[in-house]
Amino acid sequence: MPANRNALVRYKTIDKCLQNRYKQWSLEDLIDACSDALYDHEGILKGVSKRTIQADIQLMRSDKLGYNAPIIVRDKKYYSYENNGYSITNIPITEQDLSQLNETIEFLKQFKGFSHFKELDGMVQKLEDHVYSKKTNQKPVIDFEKNENLKGLEHLDELYQSIIKKRVIHMTYQSFKARQESSFDFHPYLLKEFRNRWFVFGSKNERAELLSLALDRIIHIANSESRYIEQPTNFNAHDYFKDTIGVSVSPNLKPERVILFITHKHAPYVLTKPFHSSQKLIEKDHYGVTISLDVQHNFELEKDILGLGDGIKVISPNRLKRNIKDRLQGGIDLYQTEINEPGLATATKRLEHNGFGLLNYVYTKRELRKITKQLDTYFAQSNELPFGKRTLLKDIPALKGLLFNKNLLRILQSIDPKAFLTKAIYFDKPPNANWYVTWHQDIPVNVTNKIELEGYSGWTKKKDITSVCPPEDILKNIFTIRVHLDDTDSRNGALKIVPGSHNKKLCTEEISTITENSIPFLCEVPAGGIQLMKPLLLHSSSKSKKQKRRVIHLEFASVNLANGIDWLEKEPLENADGEDD
Repeated sequence: MPANRNALVRYKTIDKCLQNRYKQWSLEDLIDACSDALYDHEGILKGVSKRTIQADIQLMRSDKLGYNAPIIVRDKKYYSYENNGYSITNIPITEQDLSQLNETIEFLKQFKGFSHFKELDGMVQKLEDHVYSKKTNQKPVIDFEKNENLKGLEHLDELYQSIIKKRVIHMTYQSFKARQESSFDFHPYLLKEFRNRWFVFGSKNERAELLSLALDRIIHIANSESRYIEQPTNFNAHDYFKDTIGVSVSPNLKPERVILFITHKHAPYVLTKPFHSSQKLIEKDHYGVTISLDVQHNFELEKDILGLGDGIKVISPNRLKRNIKDRLQGGIDLYQTEINEPGLATATKRLEHNGFGLLNYVYTKRELRKITKQLDTYFAQSNELPFGKRTLLKDIPALKGLLFNKNLLRILQSIDPKAFLTKAIYFDKPPNANWYVTWHQDIPVNVTNKIELEGYSGWTKKKDITSVCPPEDILKNIFTIRVHLDDTDSRNGALKIVPGSHNKKLCTEEISTITENSIPFLCEVPAGGIQLMKPLLLHSSSKSKKQKRRVIHLEFASVNLANGIDWLEKEPLENADGEDD
């Protein structure tokens, strides 16, 4: 091993340069690179001499350090490795190195048991196991947790050097929630590891509060010429983190008493590995244990509780209990809203043969809350009534990304890949309104203008919207998706339909005959479910009793109207953006 730290910095720098095949490295280039590295790591300004680098290269080529580096000179000027994959970091540990490591291990083991060196125990065991496996050429007998794909570790040493040398860095950073990256000067004070993930704590300026930044979200680090701001004199890492689990700390938030019940099956894991140093056993019986924690309510606390799944229950506080219940329900929603191929194929076939189909749980409760929030905000700010709100997506464009989620786009692709949106209506009548609508077919479509053409009839104009009855071949290429925002059944106006009645336009006498001699099907749909329907399907609304029913009616087609007439709300589906979280 190199006896001199400066020499080690030079060897590693030369090694890194020679691994870079995209540049030709002259002796002057290597001198400059080593001088820069010594300044960055050790603060040495005088640089290195030509003779020193030449001696380093000869030493790296030799067996003295065990490198035997295959360094060659090309065109009598440029240095490189003869083997593309070579690096001094890949060489095996020599007997001399093993001997020195053994001595180091024995020295460190003398401190085992002392409270001040308790954190070294795991490191010493890991080092001892590694040396043992190398010395005896056997497999390691200890397997430590590691993540080879963890990002950001390349910044660890540079941040460490910046902290101990009190140096400002210019950082480019993008959090998971940010739409784009940002750059700023940062004054680092502390590095902290939490469950194999590293964080750096510091501030942006004198008045800024302490920030925690994850190393895996750092894009770039550079030196800054700004004056370093010392960390507050009253900052103490132990005190700062003592009331929290993890790294999410709210300095002005007081810890609160958290009471948890853990089932008998999971209790031993929590008792032998406490959530937090404040954990206390309150009660123990054959059902499980009840424990208390005095901690801040943060993301990591919720994550630990959720990690035990059905083996834990929050007793108090109520806010934490509600959060955990909501997140568990959200997890269930993800499974319930999983559209499977057999169910989708069945619904599509029923739409084709029976004129309708039902698919439950297309939207999660979280998605429904976002949709209804957009609707409530719009109608609160406008003078419009929510019932029969037409041109819905044109007036509330933010709804499109929410309605056309992954599930709905998949359903549309299964029904008709060429379909485009032609109509969007919102229905929301108060519970005391009359929901009852007699048996009918949905024949009129909304168009841009009125032109008298053969096959098109029944022109009407309502609220500045022109409707027309198109030919039957057009109607057969239309289908409707009704998105239910509330549980829908006979109490709040669920549709009654006559399956199979969607194949032709029916006159009044035919509608009367069919409905009087058929047993209607009641379309009960839970909130977040959808109803597929052909426009010629005979249907009516049952009378509402008390419950609310909110429905978004989306109409689709894949054929154009006659020349001179176009769909009022024609919009291709490929423009539907996914939910922006």
